[in-house]
Amino acid sequence: MRKAGILLHISSLPSKYGIGTFGKEAYKFVDFLESTNQTYWQILPLGPTSYGDSPYQTFSAFAINPYFIDLDILVTEGLLKRSEIIDSSDEVAKVNFEKVYLERFIVLKKAYKRFDKSNPDYITFLTNEAYWLPDYALFMAIKETEGGRSWDQWPKSLRLRDKSAIENAYIELQDQVEFQYFLQYEAYKQWFKLKTYANQKGIEFIGDMPIYVAYDSSDVWTKSHYFQLDENKTPLLVAGVPPDNFSADGQLWGNPLYNWDLLEKDYFAWWIDRVRSNTHMFDMLRIDHFIGFVNYFGIPFGDKTARNGKWHKGPSAKLFDAIKWQLGPKRIIAEDLGAITDEVRALLSYTGFPGMKLLQFAFDSREESDYIPHLYHKNVIVYTGTHDNETTYEWFKKLPTSDLNYCLDYINHQKGSKTDSLIKATLATIADTAIIPIQDYLNLGSEARMNIPSTLGNNWVWRLKTDELDRMVKFKIKRFTKLYGRNRVK
Repeated sequence: MRKAGILLHISSLPSKYGIGTFGKEAYKFVDFLESTNQTYWQILPLGPTSYGDSPYQTFSAFAINPYFIDLDILVTEGLLKRSEIIDSSDEVAKVNFEKVYLERFIVLKKAYKRFDKSNPDYITFLTNEAYWLPDYALFMAIKETEGGRSWDQWPKSLRLRDKSAIENAYIELQDQVEFQYFLQYEAYKQWFKLKTYANQKGIEFIGDMPIYVAYDSSDVWTKSHYFQLDENKTPLLVAGVPPDNFSADGQLWGNPLYNWDLLEKDYFAWWIDRVRSNTHMFDMLRIDHFIGFVNYFGIPFGDKTARNGKWHKGPSAKLFDAIKWQLGPKRIIAEDLGAITDEVRALLSYTGFPGMKLLQFAFDSREESDYIPHLYHKNVIVYTGTHDNETTYEWFKKLPTSDLNYCLDYINHQKGSKTDSLIKATLATIADTAIIPIQDYLNLGSEARMNIPSTLGNNWVWRLKTDELDRMVKFKIKRFTKLYGRNRVK
């Protein structure tokens, strides 16, 4: 069944309060997807972001970013007064993460003070999420008292999780811990109401799960034995990718690497919990950096570039066998972009997961690319580009002349928008599913790029303007979707 969807992160939705939320504009976007006959809404990871604001570097593999809690919904629940909310609707469209951080928690604490902790739904939530929530809540409470410092800079007794120090911290920081409980309860509740609404309209969510977690996370602090750390909990090796044609120094991500041998001895329990949580939250799950399960790149901790890294063997099929054995079949997308080896191809074939294809990677006039559409099979997810790529409008501006001519000839571009022609070529492929970033449907330039990999600053900030999805855009999306046989089955 041929299907289509749109890529847009929650943070990029319009709102009056500085960042997109699970509120009115999210519901309006579901309606927009329904009206244009889409099947999928793909988003980025929902976790609470840390320094750099990347949704791929979060404080928890299980928590939801409190920024996405809609304040208007809290008003309707009687937890906030409208006069207590700072209206940021007159500001520029980009997310100002520092301003959101400084303002949002002040408001949310007012809502928390009015919250009824005897609420049966809240108590059920605490019970259901007990396998991760208390650790995360204490982690965030301590972090607040420590001025936001990374856990490796905390007092030794807390850093190394001395039993009495942890017990005392729970007692002394009880109110801060319960504030974190409240935040997650509201975030989860609002998310699942939005998901239910979308599913009832025939719209499914594609979520995104990073392969790695941030070092400064409750996961590494509490489950340090599952990571390659020394006796002081300092990383031995960190994640990244080697030098290539795009980067002479490679990419140094800095995430701690897994102790796969120990995880396997524990039947991959932490990973099972993680996949269970994510596949409950989303209808389909994209797992980032799939090639890292076959071979992962380890860089000595403290290095400034990825040049001295080495390849190591990952768990490969053993992890996915365990997931299927313990959770049953799950709808997973393998983000297999990058240097694909025969081993990676074999694992992809073994799991049956669809991989990813990008048309922005397809047009090299010197050789036939693996991403060229006539080589596709049905079981792939095809994109013009993703959050890590330039918008297609900007990509066309920077293409070398020989590649540009090759591309325009291949997609049979005659006149009008080159971006529209590439979108149509993407939707026309044999791939079962095609996902288009909303920036491309709007034909936006470099100002709308979501992320430039391996850079800090000015990433993750782009947002839709109110009413930017006008009738002309709606008509175009609906027409293209029908033209290539990708209408949602009603």
